[in-house]
Amino acid sequence: MAESQEVVFVDGVRTPFGRAGEKGMYWNTRADDLVVKAMIALLERNPQLPKDRIDEVAIAATTQTGDQGLTLGRSAAILAGLPQSVPGFAIDRMCAGAMTAVTALSGGIAFGAYDVVIAGGVEHMGHHPMGQGVDPNPRFVAEKLVNAEALNMGNTAERIHDRFPELTKERADRFALGSQKKFAAAVAAGKIQPDLVPIAIKTANGWGLATLDEAPRPDTTLEGLAGLKTPFRPHGRVTAGNSSGLNDGATVGLLASAAAAKELGLTPRMKLVSFAYAGVEPEIMGIGPVPSTEKALKKAGLTIDDIGLFELNEAFAVQVLSLLDHFGIADDDPRVNPWGGAIAVGHPLASSGVRLMIQLARQFEEHPEVRYGLTAMCVGLGQGGSVIWENPNYTGKKK
Repeated sequence: MAESQEVVFVDGVRTPFGRAGEKGMYWNTRADDLVVKAMIALLERNPQLPKDRIDEVAIAATTQTGDQGLTLGRSAAILAGLPQSVPGFAIDRMCAGAMTAVTALSGGIAFGAYDVVIAGGVEHMGHHPMGQGVDPNPRFVAEKLVNAEALNMGNTAERIHDRFPELTKERADRFALGSQKKFAAAVAAGKIQPDLVPIAIKTANGWGLATLDEAPRPDTTLEGLAGLKTPFRPHGRVTAGNSSGLNDGATVGLLASAAAAKELGLTPRMKLVSFAYAGVEPEIMGIGPVPSTEKALKKAGLTIDDIGLFELNEAFAVQVLSLLDHFGIADDDPRVNPWGGAIAVGHPLASSGVRLMIQLARQFEEHPEVRYGLTAMCVGLGQGGSVIWENPNYTGKKK
């Protein structure tokens, strides 16, 4: 049996994220075309990689129908011009789809089954709203296995507020404002654009080019957030302003064994340390990253104090705050989402896991004093996913 192989994250790109719906920039764009364009760009950025050396393609989508159906990994591989010898498959773990594509294929690399893989995700929430066409088994409610409200993500976020009264709406709004401001500053500093793939789009005015994310609202204010409606319950705390939006977009990442990366002249940007998934009550799915992070830390022999950078998916502000409180981290800790997060940039469900990795890899380059980073997210129906990465640029010296 082969010895375990070291797994490295080589590169990642994404499309700009659009707003879902008829007014969104991708309304006339196919979901599979989004991920194919991202794959083509990823391959062009790494010309030293022979296409026939790619051993597997895994692409995630939550609603696997229409232009998000047809075994996405395989169909995207063919459309992106990979040799027919390259296999592929589709994955669904709702919001953690792309994250699961990465960890599933990483396990294959570690085992020795793969040398080089492409993993990513796509979600066109304009064409395929969350839950569209789904038929939940009546036993969920009839046998009280799951509260009916658990199938609505906004309701689960309200329940976190209920369970932890110290997680107030004011804190959630302040965190959301921080996300918008940090993302706007990162864009202004040119930190986001290098990993964005321009996408040709067809609008009422003719053809154009999507080069920036559509969702951010840099002019957000606390006063504006305070006045927003609470759609999930009267006098609630969860609003459109302190949650991620409905978005369209795709991400892809290139991973390899350390040996294959060296052989092919590919520079590792992160090294995989450990990963874990965990289940929680579906009614409060947002706390999922707490047990999954504890599990991943334990597997790595690390503590939360060893993590120098956090990329946490901001499905809801209260969901991130619940993790920060659990681990004793301040709401405005500079290690957490330093370039903002999904509240600003958007959360096209299955694609978001690799966006977190793309941003962490860039931040590792800027922070040689940081050895370990965490990407983590909550998942519908009560799950969390966490991946711990090591910085290959680590020197141990403060900048």
